[in-house]
Amino acid sequence: MSKILVIEDESAIRRVLVKILSEENDTYQLEEAEDGLKGLEAIKKSDYDLVLCDIKMPKMDGVEVLEAVRKIKPEILFIMISGHGDLETAVGTMRAGAFDYISKPPDLNRLLTTVRNALDRKELVVANKVLKKKISKNYEMIGDSKEINVIKDMIEKVAPTDARVLITGSNGTGKELVAHWIHEKSPRSASPFIEVNCAAIPSELIESELFGHVKGAFTSAVKDRAGKFEAANKGTIFLDEIGDMSLSAQAKVLRALQESKISRVGSDKDVKVDVRVVAATNKDLKKEISEGRFREDLYHRLAVILIQVPALNDRRGDIPILIDHFTKKITGEQGVANKVFSEKAIKLLKGYDWTGNIRELRNVVERLIILGGNEVTEEDVKLFASK
Repeated sequence: MSKILVIEDESAIRRVLVKILSEENDTYQLEEAEDGLKGLEAIKKSDYDLVLCDIKMPKMDGVEVLEAVRKIKPEILFIMISGHGDLETAVGTMRAGAFDYISKPPDLNRLLTTVRNALDRKELVVANKVLKKKISKNYEMIGDSKEINVIKDMIEKVAPTDARVLITGSNGTGKELVAHWIHEKSPRSASPFIEVNCAAIPSELIESELFGHVKGAFTSAVKDRAGKFEAANKGTIFLDEIGDMSLSAQAKVLRALQESKISRVGSDKDVKVDVRVVAATNKDLKKEISEGRFREDLYHRLAVILIQVPALNDRRGDIPILIDHFTKKITGEQGVANKVFSEKAIKLLKGYDWTGNIRELRNVVERLIILGGNEVTEEDVKLFASK
């Protein structure tokens, strides 16, 4: 049910608006306010999906109401009601955040269409927020150790900027989580996050994958195709395992970083791109540079901010928190009752050598949940999680 507030000082117009909307949809919950001040008071006390607000009113005009509400409840959508002489002001209110405006006397079709569009937008925004929360939960950074808090602090400082970030660390440490959080906390969060695993793409296809191709560029290029850089425009591209990228592809990535443009394979036309680049590797890139497998100029372009993700063995204090997190997540996914790990079981797991890092710990926790008892004991760990 959509809740709508009509703020209008002319009672005849206010009644017409309420009547039209109630006849259009009997599920609309409609409320009225006879001036801007009373309208603002109602908004402070209650939540509305949409406000229809006159511009010229006594005590407090519609522009002032809009500006005040944008500060306290920016999610509420406004449709401004304008007289003939208010059209310029009405257009200005859209720049200030209003969804749209309608003129007096209200045209039936125009009014209903504008209200429907506004409520559709509201539903879409709510759905996107829910989806984003679900996505964010999948990429939570779990832990409270000194080592992980250093990473979190760096992300808070780096994310609001467009600085390029190079994330290093062993396999399974959670480098992709760091990349996701940099994007989630950045001004680009509403735009695409495009992930490319450079190690999983054959070297002969990596350039086409990153930069796209034109029809006929090679045997299987049967039509034009945009690459990952174009797909990430206005957003973030995450180049995972960049140490495995071919030298020729590295040269093209370097050009993209230097000039903010790319060219598709088989084309001599440039395509402008606005992309933030976050890269990750488990390799020692300085060693790769000395052995001629990685470009030094590209390294310096990428490593504006360098984030080293610690191995699990270096943050053992987080293991109990991670076990609890994985237990809740896995039992929820498996549809089984939540299980508890005994103190001795946790102590034994804290002492293991976690060469596979967090990824290995998650697998072990899942195995113990499936094979262990209602309380996972030290004996269960010895039986099913032996190293």
